Amino acid sequence: MEKKRTIDPKQFEYLELLSKTYRNIQEASTEIIRLEAIINMPKLTEHFVSDIHGEYASLTHILRNASGVVKNKIDETFGGYVSPEERSTLATLVYYPEEKLELIKKREPNMYNFYIKTLHRLVTLLSVVTVKYTRTYVRKQIPKEYEYVIEELLYGDTVAHAKGEYKDDIIKTIVELGVADDFIIKMCDLIARVTVYELHVIGDIFDRGPGADKVLDTLIHYHSVDIQWGNHDINWMGAACGNMACIANVIRLCTRYDNLHTLEVGYGISLRPLLTFAMNVYANDPCERFKPFVSREDAMSSSDYEALAKICKAIIIIQFKLEGQLIEAHPHYEMDSMRHLHNIDYKKGTVRIDNVEYELNDKNFPTIDPADPYRLNPEEEAVMYRLREAFMESKNLQNHIAFLFSKGTLYKKHNGNLLFHGCMPLNNNGTFMPIMTAEGPKKGKEWFDYAEQVVRRGYVASRHGAVENNRDIDFFWYLWCGYKSPLFGKKKMTTFERIFIEDQSTWIEEKNPYYELMDEVKVIEEILEEFGLDKKTGHIINGHMPVKAGSNPVHAKGRAFVIDGGFAKAYQKTTGIAGYSLIYNSQGFQLAAHEPFVSKEVAVAEEFDIHSTTVAKDSGLRLLKKETDEGAEMCKKIKDLKELLVAYRDGMITQEFDRLSSMYKDFT
Repeated sequence: MEKKRTIDPKQFEYLELLSKTYRNIQEASTEIIRLEAIINMPKLTEHFVSDIHGEYASLTHILRNASGVVKNKIDETFGGYVSPEERSTLATLVYYPEEKLELIKKREPNMYNFYIKTLHRLVTLLSVVTVKYTRTYVRKQIPKEYEYVIEELLYGDTVAHAKGEYKDDIIKTIVELGVADDFIIKMCDLIARVTVYELHVIGDIFDRGPGADKVLDTLIHYHSVDIQWGNHDINWMGAACGNMACIANVIRLCTRYDNLHTLEVGYGISLRPLLTFAMNVYANDPCERFKPFVSREDAMSSSDYEALAKICKAIIIIQFKLEGQLIEAHPHYEMDSMRHLHNIDYKKGTVRIDNVEYELNDKNFPTIDPADPYRLNPEEEAVMYRLREAFMESKNLQNHIAFLFSKGTLYKKHNGNLLFHGCMPLNNNGTFMPIMTAEGPKKGKEWFDYAEQVVRRGYVASRHGAVENNRDIDFFWYLWCGYKSPLFGKKKMTTFERIFIEDQSTWIEEKNPYYELMDEVKVIEEILEEFGLDKKTGHIINGHMPVKAGSNPVHAKGRAFVIDGGFAKAYQKTTGIAGYSLIYNSQGFQLAAHEPFVSKEVAVAEEFDIHSTTVAKDSGLRLLKKETDEGAEMCKKIKDLKELLVAYRDGMITQEFDRLSSMYKDFT
């Protein structure tokens, strides 16, 4: 007698829930067939960018061309019969369809022929970039107003002569109805969107460049994005949560890099209280050491240039006071080396650092009380309360910070890879560095998890107005510049030394051993294993440290990538390029180095592109969807559905049918 099959009670309960969605054998079988087809398709394209630093124009271009993937697809598809000039024009059209169409209309004598030719090419290109997707997915991406038309052009059989004429007729009709421009724009947007399946931003959206708010607006509307917070991001997040030391750092960077546009226009934060205070206190102080990193010609006027310097000095002194208070309140931060105000001899104009006395190049400190140097005076206190209120009431800033919390994390494990912005704090021997916290020592993955939990807790507290004396909100500042912060990765931030001391030996910011040890395969494997990833096949992808000209962004024999190559113009003298980006598709990894981007206008008019050069490629077997995290979930679902089929056939779970459906006859 055949032994009766049994199912674990918990599994049986799950199968019963599954049966509510897949009500009978036919529905379950159809879903299995659909999932089997998907998991055996090639892996979709992931795009990694890092350290955007407000460079909105460069980011937009890289997103539109998918770090060279779009141009490569055009060259591969049309290289045999379309000239290089025409391929460049088609690529630029995909990147900037509206602007390019306007220029083409001015020089093209026969727009009818141009429209016909271009529409055919765009349909062909769309069919190439969507080959890895299911029709269902593509249908969801197609603009609703052209859904039927694009599907007919994309999936119609062109083998039959009549069907080919049918497609030609559709394209001719589009042109004759006068909607070719709109159709081309929508097609180009669709191509740019589906070329990349997932975008990973490895931190530092804010500071230095002028368009961080525009960058975030773009990311909010991107079809699939995740963010790993950088130290500049966490600084703004802390400022938005009311951390005054973070607010001071944000304003310092904005004034130092002449980037008040982001604060005042992007987020509607008025610096008038600070300006009034600075112009009064430092009226007769030239503030030479605080001049912004911008030429006088680029500033609106010489008086504006001088005002920026005064604002910068005022906020820097406030910053040092606030930071000193935090360090004193949290001894476990181990950051006393950043407290300098009590070590200044205000009569001699010197400061003692590591038992060495240095002369200060600026000795005017009208707001510092030598007897209590870290106390804000009443005017400074009033200014900071006004600024905190402005940061916390900025609707646009709060919306962007909410987005960073919803889409962002301190690290991400995805498709076998570990993504984080800065570093894994390590000792010199490669072991995980223990970090003393208010809740005991933490290290490795536990430290990352703890740090994220604290800032998320701080964010919730700030939404409820619990800002004063909140240790969780204080912690944002530690992650911004803390000795063992996974986002900073240096022994200390030497802002004070760089401004007040001429001896450049004091400016050195000693890096965490991670940045030297990441060339060792064993170290990378131990970090991957710590996060529960396969140490033999996984990779680490991070940014934060600009890759200097001549240095290799690939480490540990291709197991780790550093993709901060100089998005921000301020870094490009050091890096010699305009950033790195990484593509991970079914053929492996492709790391691209980019030339500096001039402007959208130049790109459109001269068809100037960010030329990407492959500097690293992983040439393994072609990867399939089943080898991704999403594919693994599908494989698990297939297994469960097959269990459900057995339960249906054994009569353990009752099938359901539509009352009028003929399926009932087929399965009874």
